[in-house]
Amino acid sequence: MIKLAVGQGSCGLAAGAGEVYDALEQLASGAYKVCITGCIGLCFLEPLVDVYEDGVLLRRMVRVKEKHAPTIAAAVRERNFDALDRFTISEEDSAVLTGQTRIALRGCGVLDPTDIDSYLSSGGYGCIRAALSAGTPQRIIDEVKISGLAGRGGAGFPTWRKWQTVHDTQSDVKYIVCNADEGDPGAFMDRAILESNPHGVIEGMLLAAYAVGAAELRVYIRAEYPLALARIRNAVKQAKARGFLGDNCFGTGHGFHMQVCAGMGAFVCGEETALIAALEGRRGVPRSKPPYPAEAGYRGRPTCINNVETLANIPWIMEHGGAAFAAIGTEESKGTKVFALAGQVLRGGLVEVPMGTALRQIIFGLGGGTRTKAPFKAVQLGGPSGGYLPEALLDTPVGYKALAETGAIMGSGGMVVMDQSTCLVEMARFFLQFISRESCGKCAPCRIGTRFAYDILSRIVEGQAQEHDIERLEQTAAVIRDGALCGLGQTALNPVLTILRYFRPELEAHVSQKHCPSGQCAALRTYYIVPKLCRNCGLCLKSCPVNCILRVPGHKFTIDQDICIKCDACIPFCPFDAIVAAQGGESHE
Repeated sequence: MIKLAVGQGSCGLAAGAGEVYDALEQLASGAYKVCITGCIGLCFLEPLVDVYEDGVLLRRMVRVKEKHAPTIAAAVRERNFDALDRFTISEEDSAVLTGQTRIALRGCGVLDPTDIDSYLSSGGYGCIRAALSAGTPQRIIDEVKISGLAGRGGAGFPTWRKWQTVHDTQSDVKYIVCNADEGDPGAFMDRAILESNPHGVIEGMLLAAYAVGAAELRVYIRAEYPLALARIRNAVKQAKARGFLGDNCFGTGHGFHMQVCAGMGAFVCGEETALIAALEGRRGVPRSKPPYPAEAGYRGRPTCINNVETLANIPWIMEHGGAAFAAIGTEESKGTKVFALAGQVLRGGLVEVPMGTALRQIIFGLGGGTRTKAPFKAVQLGGPSGGYLPEALLDTPVGYKALAETGAIMGSGGMVVMDQSTCLVEMARFFLQFISRESCGKCAPCRIGTRFAYDILSRIVEGQAQEHDIERLEQTAAVIRDGALCGLGQTALNPVLTILRYFRPELEAHVSQKHCPSGQCAALRTYYIVPKLCRNCGLCLKSCPVNCILRVPGHKFTIDQDICIKCDACIPFCPFDAIVAAQGGESHE
């Protein structure tokens, strides 16, 4: 039987995969079966449709539209697969998958996330069943220790050590919490895993729970992920119906009870103590440590908190052994890491590579470089609290220590690629505005310092920089780093610090010359009409929303600088390229 699998992660659905699925199903007439999968990571090629026969992949079709359904249905019905060549993925794009080592993502884009039998057919829930039968919780912790798995949420804390602490802490109730509060702009690894392989995360949580002696499991997921939320809830319901969750799991007498809790979008709730507060129904703000959650967390009980990607690795580690995982990556950073390629990159999506892979290989080898074909300028690593790295550092291997030495951070795995048209000062202001708004306000260094730094950057990009603004930024960064309560504040000015370290001339140009080298800061532009190019056609008058373009008697058109709002509306209307936007310090001739 031929099966058409339509990718229905958020990226696929946004590109029209739902309509493609409906159209293919209506035309099936028993010639093939239509099912869904999640996101395989090739977000730039969505919608994707895979053609299988007896479990063998025959074709992977990309950028399929609803209008293509009759052609595809006829080709499959007639077994004329050559007719699908025009939809088939290119060798170059296919290499994006073959160039990866997929562990956390191994079921994504392959399994049906809405069907527990799809997961079971791949050997799913076999590891927890075997662990419960063997009755050796400590062995799970030992294998995770051998693997060298560190937290994939950004901190890089050894997973086994957290588990061992919870295991050794005496309590009649213990908790496992899956942190799915993925709030970094540009990061979507956890969302894709939950949308594409929710049962894999549940099995990872069950293994963690058995290892530490916990019976209560919680998934904390942001409400802005409606599809991921629906699929994890559906997966929990299915697991309960099969007896994998409940009072007598797998008939072994062990009880595991899971609840899914929707957060309300506070970025700070990615920090584990703030997350716990939110789970308890309180305002999500961090608290001082110790005690650590592993000793006294949710409801004062020992609590093990791991993020989605960390837990998705656990079934593979238990199936293949910790040593196999440790053999991947580097001595300092073991295993693989999932990265979300976003921004001005040609092949945006998810990639999973061994730790130690060079940034250049990820961005250019897998990502294809810049989408605009403009020269590469920088990559932001680690979300809004990450840093900007220039092309000279693209041979840096991805790893916790190596990236920290550059001033960036691994973070949860977001990579935002920027070309030469990007103003890093404006980007830093954008992310600092995000951080200042998301600050919980509990500690003064973060509450006041991030806003103070944002105001400085605003003055700089608006052409109102003061003499000592760069020095003030450096001083503010030190105060926040040393005084903030949690990681949100401590790393808030990483973007600014890396600009000062690697792109200082760009910042100084904004301050001393009132000039944006990238030409993006509107307040630093002056719009004018070149007299020798102007033909007095008057088309520019129709485009101006504030009537700042004037016809001077006896002269050609001119722009009233006091009225101009620098909106760019007039430039595309001029057929003679007579209207120019000049940066501070540039000639107006």
